[in-house]
Amino acid sequence: MVREAGTFGRSGPHDFILLRASAVVMLLYVLFMVGFFASTADVTYANWTGLFSNLWMKVFTLLALTGVLVHGWIGIWQVLTDYVKASGVRAFIQFVFSVGLIIVWLTGLFVLWGV
Repeated sequence: MVREAGTFGRSGPHDFILLRASAVVMLLYVLFMVGFFASTADVTYANWTGLFSNLWMKVFTLLALTGVLVHGWIGIWQVLTDYVKASGVRAFIQFVFSVGLIIVWLTGLFVLWGV
């Protein structure tokens, strides 16, 4: 049996709520970005940097990146526990995906905040 230690949340219902909340945040971010591209006739460097110079946009983007991290972490754990029965292989694949998700999140953090 697989333990809860590999999940991002504390339990199944907690994971369920985290997945739904992260999906809503990512959907809102995608809709906002589609609206931005649809309403901006010519996306230039000035428009792009102007958008991301706002604090609310940086926070919204970081929230969306955190949603990707949480959603991916829980999702890959659920898929692997269902379909990969060898614990060593499952741990390796989960490790690779987790490192990738953390790298994406940290890259977004550094790009957004110039850390």
